[in-house]
Amino acid sequence: MITSDYISKDVRALQTSDKISKAKGLFNLLTFTHLPVIEQGNFMGLIAENDVQTIAEDDQLISEYSYLFQSFFARKNTNWFELLKIFALNEATIIPVVTEKLKYLGYYELADILHIFNSTPFLNQSGAVMVVSKGVNEYSFSEISQIVESNNAKLLGAFISNINKETAEITIKISDHDLNNTIQSFRRYNYTILNSFHVDEYLNTLKERSDYLQKYLDI
Repeated sequence: MITSDYISKDVRALQTSDKISKAKGLFNLLTFTHLPVIEQGNFMGLIAENDVQTIAEDDQLISEYSYLFQSFFARKNTNWFELLKIFALNEATIIPVVTEKLKYLGYYELADILHIFNSTPFLNQSGAVMVVSKGVNEYSFSEISQIVESNNAKLLGAFISNINKETAEITIKISDHDLNNTIQSFRRYNYTILNSFHVDEYLNTLKERSDYLQKYLDI
C-alpha cells in the first residue's frame, strides 16, 4: 500500500499567529495528542495537548510558546513500518508530513496507519509463527528465508522482536505447513527455537489489540 494515499488535511494546522484558545478548542474536539504549527506554509513544530492545557493565558499567541514545540515529522514516501516507529517513539496519534524544505503537506493519523498494518499478509494470511534466536552477528534474513523456503514454505514476514549485545530474537510468519521439518532445519543452522504458534494464536492477539486501539481512537 502507498502510505501517501493516507495523508490527511481534514484538520487545518495551527498558525503561529493563532491564540492558545484555538488550540485548546481543537484539542477538546479531537483525539489528537499533538497539533502541527505552521507559518506561511512552513512547518514550525508540534504542540502537545498536555502542554497547551497548562497554559493559563488563552489570549496569548502560539508563537510565544515556541519553546514548547516538538519536532518530529515524516516525508511523503516514508513507509508504514517507519511511521509506526515514529508514532511509538513520540507517543503521538498524529505525524506531520513535510517536504525536504519543510513545507507542510498534511498529516498521518495513527488509526489509518494501523489499518494498513492490519491489512498486511503478516496479520491476515493463515500460517504459523516462530520465534528464534541466534548470535547478534550470526543471523541473517537471507539465511532465514533460505531455511523456510527449503522446507517448501513461504516467508510471510519477519522482524527483530528483541536484541541485546549477544543475541537477537526474530519473529517469523510462515505459510501453513508442517512445522517439524522447519524447526529441525533452524536447529541445524544453530538457531534456538524460543516458541512456535500454529494457526496464529499470537497474531490474533496482536490484531485484537490493534483493532481495540483503533476503536478507542474513533471514540
